[in-house]
Amino acid sequence: MERGSVSFNKYGLLPKGDYEYNFKELRKSIFVKGPQNPSISSWDTQWRKHLVNQAEILINQLWDIGITEIWLDGSFAEAKPHPNDIDGYFECDIADIASGYIERELNKRDPHKIWTWDSSARRNYRGYVKKQLPMWHQYRVELYPHYGQNSGITDKHGNEELFPAAFRKDRTNHKEKGIIKLVK
Repeated sequence: MERGSVSFNKYGLLPKGDYEYNFKELRKSIFVKGPQNPSISSWDTQWRKHLVNQAEILINQLWDIGITEIWLDGSFAEAKPHPNDIDGYFECDIADIASGYIERELNKRDPHKIWTWDSSARRNYRGYVKKQLPMWHQYRVELYPHYGQNSGITDKHGNEELFPAAFRKDRTNHKEKGIIKLVK
């Protein structure tokens, strides 16, 4: 696990690896403050800070029920001046998902009751083709449970990948990239 200063590579991605950050460090990092690159003048620090604040609400709920293995990714972890959201996943036990325990316990903690991964709960959002989960509509963050299942994201050969592999590759050109690991 890498800690501390990091730079985006020439593709605007994190170099391969897992980069550990707590929320205080994340707010001071390149992901919020932006790269020291004058060619990216439209870096939206305020929006990125807002996304981190929103993610912190959900991640505190995960930590509160004992989930500690949490990663963040998506355009937030790339050199994109204004990311749409934060994507991520957390590791959990399949029995806790299958029994409904995780969803039930998280919704006890969230005032908006947004914790679900049921595709029927997805709703349209203006200008987006893909329907979004309730957590995205409320927080602009999507965190998925990983318990050994496929992610729905395919590799360059069209094969579905597990979350750890899928989140460590750029979806457009399948280049390997780094990911943010949240720590308390």
